[in-house]
Amino acid sequence: MGDTVDRYHRQKLLPEIGVAGQTLLAQGRVLLVGCGALGCAQADLLARAGVGHIRILDRDVVEPTNLQRQTLFAEADVGKAKVVAAAERLRAVNSTITIEAITADCTSDNAERLAEECDAVCDGTDNFETRFLLNDVSVKLGVPYVYGGVIAGRGMAATFVPGDGELSTPCLRCVLPELPPAGSVPTCDTAGVLGPSVAIVAAQQAADAMKVLLGRLDLLSGTMLDFDLLSNSRRRLQLDDLAGDPSGCRCCRLRHFDYLEQDHTDGAIKLCGRGAVQVTPTAAATIELDELGARLAVHGPTRRIGPLLKAEAKQGDKQYALTIFADGRAIIGGTEDVAEARSVYARLIGA
Repeated sequence: MGDTVDRYHRQKLLPEIGVAGQTLLAQGRVLLVGCGALGCAQADLLARAGVGHIRILDRDVVEPTNLQRQTLFAEADVGKAKVVAAAERLRAVNSTITIEAITADCTSDNAERLAEECDAVCDGTDNFETRFLLNDVSVKLGVPYVYGGVIAGRGMAATFVPGDGELSTPCLRCVLPELPPAGSVPTCDTAGVLGPSVAIVAAQQAADAMKVLLGRLDLLSGTMLDFDLLSNSRRRLQLDDLAGDPSGCRCCRLRHFDYLEQDHTDGAIKLCGRGAVQVTPTAAATIELDELGARLAVHGPTRRIGPLLKAEAKQGDKQYALTIFADGRAIIGGTEDVAEARSVYARLIGA
């Protein structure tokens, strides 16, 4: 392969990086939660940049529908655990760094431990409950949280820097104090996702994570990027303006870590003998069942029966039967695995 230092030659030409900065990147440690579209693209960029230790967490397996936008995977990877397939690819790209692959959910049981000794927490998730958990970890440990999200053609990205320093920012809960009600936010599984939008968000996230590892918080913008490639709109919103008055924030000011301190099994109950799990959203919700039924129709038949919605959906090689109530509760038939049921809920209903 030749001199391994040479691979970073073009990157080291940047005055913001140089030889010293490349050494900092090699010493850097990143926790990347989620190995879907955003996670794949971030991991690839960070590995190629020479970030020394990338810890990737995801519980899912590769499905054919992932191949449209999850750039670390090939057809031969279908059926493999995502983190295993991703690690194989990343190690082939850069054998000089450490890729730590963990097949698990990110929960209140493990999130803080996984983020310890990491310099940045990167978001590759698909639901706000996990994002609020990562925000708790970020604030408690004082580790920057690199947020991103994509739905349809729209993308958003921001980096939240905890603490009281001159370069600190409001936290995610300053900007979004409460979880969106269950079923109120479209998901990639119901609204679709445009691959190029993923690339833009992930590139912004990877660049911000590198700035954090370089110790150059002054290069962060303190803004949220918000764009839609389908409507050709783009803007940057100041986090200070989005937060309004953050003095009463439960997380970064009052230091109530609601999502880190809760039992991660709360709201999910295995229904013995039924091959199903009941999932109840953390926040109170009122779901418009007809609207949700229309979104879920792309996955299979739906039927409104008075105060509930019946739906069928195939995810990978598994078939699920959903019974959804207007208060946000859902019975996920087809699994007795609580984590799997919560993942299906987040994908199809949204949390």
